[in-house]
Amino acid sequence: MSASILTARNLSKVVPSAEGELTILHDLSLDLMRGDSLAIVGTSGSGKSTLLGLLAGLDLPSAGEVTLAGRSLSTLNEDQRARVRAEHVGFVFQSFQLLDSLNALENVMLPLELEGRRDARERARNLLERVGLGQRLSHSPRQLSGGEQQRVAIARAFAAEPDVLFADEPTGNLDSHTGQRICDLLFELNQERGATLVLVTHDERLAHRCQRLIRLEGGHLVDRVEP
Repeated sequence: MSASILTARNLSKVVPSAEGELTILHDLSLDLMRGDSLAIVGTSGSGKSTLLGLLAGLDLPSAGEVTLAGRSLSTLNEDQRARVRAEHVGFVFQSFQLLDSLNALENVMLPLELEGRRDARERARNLLERVGLGQRLSHSPRQLSGGEQQRVAIARAFAAEPDVLFADEPTGNLDSHTGQRICDLLFELNQERGATLVLVTHDERLAHRCQRLIRLEGGHLVDRVEP
């Protein structure tokens, strides 16, 4: 039986505004098992990115609790949460966030080297070959297309074998054909490596490839699709 890797209980997020307190996420709960895939969908301003940040421990809720890999994030300080992320989480962002001063191989090696992995170069090379970039190892991000940059970002995200991969609009800056290839790659690696996949997306086709889906409106959960 699969073990729970990520749970949220009664999450709310309140921020100050000119008109007083503004609640941008209302009393949301979820429970994800290892290997699950979840899509978070909704219009701009619905609370999707806020929820992603809370689930990843990038921000703390005003109320409620997130438990990631058995650790209650609200009980940890910022350095401790960063360590939990380093050990258990990978990220893929719409903007790729590659380092221009490093080539493709070095970008993927970086998180492994920070962990002190002696096999950093070999593992990075294998992952880049897996995503079809075995001939582009020495190219800088500026020498790669948008789709190639996103594949480097995906290889980097999976390099440390995360328990949970968070992807924020991973195909948002890509054309439809390239975006489809990136989607296929994400789900292939999700299945092969057993990582839980949490996607924020406007793309309904991508969302419905996930096992689970939640839809937000105005910070409220308005729809939930379960397997």
